[in-house]
Amino acid sequence: MNNRIRELRGNRGWSQAELAERLDVSRQTINAIETGKYDPSLPLAFAIARLFGASIESIFTPDA
Repeated sequence: MNNRIRELRGNRGWSQAELAERLDVSRQTINAIETGKYDPSLPLAFAIARLFGASIESIFTPDA
């Protein structure tokens, strides 16, 4: 799954650790999601979308 988390996080000037803290997950989780090594759970995907004020579909897209 592809995602725009690194871009959205960068636009806000947040580090991976800052985003992780806001979502109550580890920095390693954020890194794994950004690099495509881990797909977030549905509750986490909703929390990410809510935090960025965007739809899940605008952040996460299936691999081509």
